[in-house]
Amino acid sequence: MSIPGTGAPAPVPVTPDAPQQLTESRAGGAGGGSMWWRHALGILALVWALFPIMFLLSAALNPSGQLNSSSLFPTDFSMANFQSLSQDPGRPYWTWYKNSLVICLSGALLSMFIASLAAYAFSRLRFAGRRPGLLALLLLQLFPAVLALVAMYITFSRIGDVLPAFGLNTTMGLILAYMGGAMGSNVWLLKGYFDTIPKEMDEAAIVDGASHARIFFTMTLRLVGPILVTVFMLGFVGLFSEFMLASVFLTDVDQQTLGVGLWGLSRGIDANQRFGFFAAGSLLCSLPVMILYLAFQKQLVGGLTQGSVK
Repeated sequence: MSIPGTGAPAPVPVTPDAPQQLTESRAGGAGGGSMWWRHALGILALVWALFPIMFLLSAALNPSGQLNSSSLFPTDFSMANFQSLSQDPGRPYWTWYKNSLVICLSGALLSMFIASLAAYAFSRLRFAGRRPGLLALLLLQLFPAVLALVAMYITFSRIGDVLPAFGLNTTMGLILAYMGGAMGSNVWLLKGYFDTIPKEMDEAAIVDGASHARIFFTMTLRLVGPILVTVFMLGFVGLFSEFMLASVFLTDVDQQTLGVGLWGLSRGIDANQRFGFFAAGSLLCSLPVMILYLAFQKQLVGGLTQGSVK
């Protein structure tokens, strides 16, 4: 049907129920009736992720504190395992906790700062060897870290002969070793975000007499907050869960981190009796990471998406 004299099609009358009918037709045509399997997969993934947490919580609240009496759902509740965290001098749990926080915070902050300096240079400056340097950083990340374990052990043992504060079995030595762990990936992630900042801002600041250092500290760092939070979070979580290097470097009980200290609880003939202590300590280990994720989740998502797209 068309409008007389024009040949144009007549407009179709729109009823109040048309948007709802259109939405229902699209949902049905696009497989809206088969959405149940997506919800089922989401519920299955949630159950799979919550299973170890529920088991640890049940074991931590188990008054017997033994592995063979633990179950998925607790039958009795007791805070004895949490209270014993600070009562056994042979297992200085809170000293391990302090060591982990100091090492991870220092290592993540220093690694983020050094990587941001390198990323700014690769993004804004033009110099000989810029592209080979970026490719070399990417190539070094392809090698497993375990290949450098023996070399790092020998290196820091020799450093300890000259500078004892940075040798083996020291917190400063482990922080120094951690600083270069994920430098390649951090530099690439930061550079991708720095490239999204208009260079005209730097050029205007240079015209006003600002140096590259002043531009970096007063302008660039204020604009790249999300990616800095992302790099810091990735570094902190990686160092907080790192075990191999910490177990090699730290041999004294009072110098150990949480990962190394709790691993020692799972060894020996009395590991079954100490499982409740292990479960309670493991639950408290998750608090720093969980708090940081809840506090900076918006910046974390923004930094990952914007830096990766570039």
